[in-house]
Amino acid sequence: MTRRPGRLAWRSDRGSSLIAFAGAAPILFLLIGVIAVGARVALADDSITGVAASAARDASIARDPAQAEQLALSSATATLKAQGLHCMQTRVRVDTSGFHAPTGTVASIRVSVRCVVSFADIALPGLPGSHTL
Repeated sequence: MTRRPGRLAWRSDRGSSLIAFAGAAPILFLLIGVIAVGARVALADDSITGVAASAARDASIARDPAQAEQLALSSATATLKAQGLHCMQTRVRVDTSGFHAPTGTVASIRVSVRCVVSFADIALPGLPGSHTL
């Protein structure tokens, strides 16, 4: 094949799609990681709300504040374990001020559950190591 002056030689496009994919792959993996983290946070947040409601329900049947705190803590721990939510740190706070209300008045028990979820298994640069719910 002779080459004419002023014209470029014909070049093959083989391999160009592989190079384009190699350039887009890190962005694709980052996007998948962000979606995984977002889904984990959303599911864990819904689970924590259910755990707190369950703990408050169990604490409301107690006879005294100490028993209410014990029931709320054991209920929250059992529900977290049953739902498969692995918290690095868990804190359960029980507001038992409703036990001091006069008999015959409406009272309530409030339970707040704090859970620190780890993202150690999703290794992405710039991603925080944990999130508090």
